[in-house]
Amino acid sequence: MKSASAVIPCRRRFLATALGFVAGPSVIPGSALGRDNQTAPGERIAIGCIGLGNRGPQLMKALLGQGDARVVAVCDVSGRQREAARQLVDRHYGDRGCTAYNDFRELCGRADIDAVSIASPDHWHVLHSLEAIHNGKDCYTEKALGLSLADDKALRAACHRYGTVFQWGTQQRSDENFRFGCELVLGGRIGELQTILVGVPHDFAFPNQPTQPVPKDLDYDLWLGPAPWAPYTYHRCRPWNKQESYSIWYHISDYCLGGIGGYWGIHHLDIAQWGHGTDHTGPVEVEGTATFPDDGLADCAIAWKVRHTYADGVTMVYTDNKQNKQGVVFQGTEGWVYVRRGHIDAQPKSLLNSQVGPGEIHLPRSPGHQREFLDCIRSRKPTISNIDVAVRSDTLSHLTDVCTRLRRKIRWDPQRETILDDADARRMLTRAKRTIW
Repeated sequence: MKSASAVIPCRRRFLATALGFVAGPSVIPGSALGRDNQTAPGERIAIGCIGLGNRGPQLMKALLGQGDARVVAVCDVSGRQREAARQLVDRHYGDRGCTAYNDFRELCGRADIDAVSIASPDHWHVLHSLEAIHNGKDCYTEKALGLSLADDKALRAACHRYGTVFQWGTQQRSDENFRFGCELVLGGRIGELQTILVGVPHDFAFPNQPTQPVPKDLDYDLWLGPAPWAPYTYHRCRPWNKQESYSIWYHISDYCLGGIGGYWGIHHLDIAQWGHGTDHTGPVEVEGTATFPDDGLADCAIAWKVRHTYADGVTMVYTDNKQNKQGVVFQGTEGWVYVRRGHIDAQPKSLLNSQVGPGEIHLPRSPGHQREFLDCIRSRKPTISNIDVAVRSDTLSHLTDVCTRLRRKIRWDPQRETILDDADARRMLTRAKRTIW
């Protein structure tokens, strides 16, 4: 006889495939979601956490605070990191119920796990998510989505095929300031939108490093995974820490697109799309330039200025924050709205005290990114950062990277999701993987 916790994935797969959707109430009482910490143990959503370097423990701690969920497994290729996470979970629950894994496939293969939280390095996001989805799990996956648009599309296809609830880690959509700012723009409060300015932290060069012995507690080959083989050096795969306050892998193109993509850019690109109302489509032309390091371990763009032109004539000027201030500025014919984390401003100032009326556009309100993920697992409704908007926003990073590396304008067909009249550029939307992957 199956345990009560195992009923959750079985029930949801049947409903998703047989009915195509689940109609849930518009307001779900907190007690039904376990927010009062009274959810029966067998009815809690069982979660496994993959990737525990920096962001992973942050996501895990947020999930530990949800009464209708329980973290039952953790996974990381670093023995030190996975053991620290396991101990943290066991201390929280006051027992020894958490299992630690080196190989993500063992965690994803557990029938009693309903969902996974993925915060591995960017080059692993799609493969970790696909393994979870193919094993019937719902996914919370950190940004960026993938290192190639082909991988993004493969993940989207899997989510649709399996009826997966997918929450992308662009948590700014769950922030009140970003939602309100986008509603002002979509509601025409700044007149006709003309230009969007996006500025994000820039990358930096980093010198080559000597080859070093692989630490005994690190499965380095599994850390590399689908990426090309490279000799081990401490800085290649070290997670962020307070002492050094950076992770070099974010700036190495084998693992991340750098500031243009997962390091920071995707957060504000996603908001630009949301406020423009184009988060289910995209630009038609992308043109710009970037500066890349001449040598060293890091090879992502250290400065860039790229113009994305949309079919409605709106242009998005995307740069590092030495050229545009950090955040997103929506400029219209009658004013502007500027939003970044912890701050919103507008012209005219009266907009900041205005109310979005019942006849205007209201974007979804989120109770919090992790909380909403759990709510949607039960309701089977799309999340605020679902797979469809994830692919469309991630596309902007890929197009920016392609046009700056080729140093020429590219034309994009947002309906067919392909680059027009440029075979070399199209090929860059796919990446080879090491043979085993």
